[in-house]
Amino acid sequence: MTRVVLTRSSEEAAATAKRLSALGYTPLFASALSIRSTGATPPDGAFDALIATSAAAFTVLAPERYAKLASLPLYVVGERTAEVAARIGLATPRAIAPGAATLSALICDRLPQKSRALYLAGRDRTPDIEEALVAAGHRVAVCEIYEAPAREAWSAEEAKAFADGDVALYYSRRSAEITVALAERAGLSEKLRTILHLCISENAAEPLRGAHARNIVAATQATEAGLFEALKQSMRAG
Repeated sequence: MTRVVLTRSSEEAAATAKRLSALGYTPLFASALSIRSTGATPPDGAFDALIATSAAAFTVLAPERYAKLASLPLYVVGERTAEVAARIGLATPRAIAPGAATLSALICDRLPQKSRALYLAGRDRTPDIEEALVAAGHRVAVCEIYEAPAREAWSAEEAKAFADGDVALYYSRRSAEITVALAERAGLSEKLRTILHLCISENAAEPLRGAHARNIVAATQATEAGLFEALKQSMRAG
């Protein structure tokens, strides 16, 4: 069976691993990031929409801490985010988008003018969503509810997982950048250059190209489904 290395945080990788196993792959874990609460909590006030781009937005606090948000129209990136939101009692999303740019367009199209949105965000992010909404005349309250600090080093088990892998998956440019550093720190520079890297976008692939990796494939669609399709096509070609 093809061994697929997951560089996502362990919290996110667990769900991806289940999907990979169901498709007949063997998931291995070598996380580049960890997820933790910043200590921030959703603010009080009247909002017209609730936005989240990662399931982490709904996992870093106890479920009851989100209760006051249950009636807000919800807009999310990814099915996994929608699933976790439902699990803690939030509304069925008005839109589930494959990425931040698509979600921004959907929100701007559906919200009345001068709406006020609450964005449960990560500390390390691009400001695409808030910039798009503000440009469209909306107000955005950003609550940086979680952060994803880089791992300083892999455990011996994680280093072995990367060394044993046939393919490594990357969901962001940042996770690719950190993986390069972690692999070099673990003495796996040659493995980094030779393993097949599957990236969710060309942008995510750039740090690997800079590290002289020789086998890189970027998904044609920047979604997990697109990444899995790239995996299937690569295995078929191989």
